[in-house]
Amino acid sequence: MSGLDPTIAARLRRDTQGLVPAVVQQHDSGEVLMVGWMDDEALHRTLTTGRTTFWSRSRSEYWVKGETSGHRQQVVEVRLDCDGDTLLVKVDQLGPACHTGDRTCFDSALLPLADG
Repeated sequence: MSGLDPTIAARLRRDTQGLVPAVVQQHDSGEVLMVGWMDDEALHRTLTTGRTTFWSRSRSEYWVKGETSGHRQQVVEVRLDCDGDTLLVKVDQLGPACHTGDRTCFDSALLPLADG
């Protein structure tokens, strides 16, 4: 059972696995760093510890960003979108956010736009 505030929990619109996507953004530059998944417990841990905590869909376990790499995220604020189905987590990122070593998970995959 999660310790998430029931008022916040009531506003969340989770997917069929009980998860909500969390977009992580550098608080001062607006740079989008990564996207992770949170359930009620991960959100509770994020709000109470000030460290981003996610649910790993592949490993079926919680993980704290930077716990093994040292590339930590200090949470500055957390917002819920108007539909309640996406979180925006503003952080102060220490080191690269991406497991590849890139500053963000969106550095290397620029897709071409159609002409016209």
